[in-house]
Amino acid sequence: MPAVRITGMILAFVAVTLSAQAKIVTRPVAYEHAGVKLEGYLAYDDIKASAASKAPGVLVIPEWWGLNEYPKGRAEQLAKLGYVAFAADMYGAGVVTKDKDKAGQLAGQFYGKPLMADRARAGLEQLLKTGLVDAARVAAIGYCFGGATVQALAFSGAPIAGIVSFHGSLLAPSAEQAAKTKAKLLICHGAVDPFISKEELEAFKKAVDDAKLDYQFVSYAGAIHAFTNPGADEMAKSAGLVGGIGYNAAADHRSWAHMQAFFGEIFAKK
Repeated sequence: MPAVRITGMILAFVAVTLSAQAKIVTRPVAYEHAGVKLEGYLAYDDIKASAASKAPGVLVIPEWWGLNEYPKGRAEQLAKLGYVAFAADMYGAGVVTKDKDKAGQLAGQFYGKPLMADRARAGLEQLLKTGLVDAARVAAIGYCFGGATVQALAFSGAPIAGIVSFHGSLLAPSAEQAAKTKAKLLICHGAVDPFISKEELEAFKKAVDDAKLDYQFVSYAGAIHAFTNPGADEMAKSAGLVGGIGYNAAADHRSWAHMQAFFGEIFAKK
């Protein structure tokens, strides 16, 4: 058997063996911001994290329901892709809800205030403190309220390569905010999201166009709010939001693929 073929078989065997041995490590991380005790969720591949070179890092900001199983699951998915992921806590350790009024109250304390970006940056600091992350290759993703939060984080001038907003509220940056923005933007938007008005959409696009920010805005046909969350339909029934939020499998899969392509661009070593 030719030596080249044997070598190829050995390399393939090693790759499969390492893949089989790889383990996704998860653990809660206690931290504090502005006097509030928080608890985030760290996820990473132990094989890739032990490699000589540090991995890209991804901060995950939850929906307005708080740090429940959904954002934790997304962090684990990111870890399986080779990223070090940290799902941040925005409200306080153990503070989650299924009640839309309570969720509105919890999220409402952040909109239009520096606290939104500052609390997210506290999570970013925890991600960097792990020592597993290449600080030059860090992004933030967020869902619904979390989508707005990662926009606020970018517009605060945070040292991140990019952000991905999934069905997030749209924050039109001021000229001053836009001038500080270092991150590239990927906005994944439900084309028929009833919570985003035409005026909000136009204001956002005008602001980022006027500022000449590097952004991509992708609309998914037929998708409403929370289109990435497989539990959105059940949540809609229990929270009285039927027709407002709902899962869309095609939009979910396409937006995740768009995120991965975006990461391939912003994390490419130069």
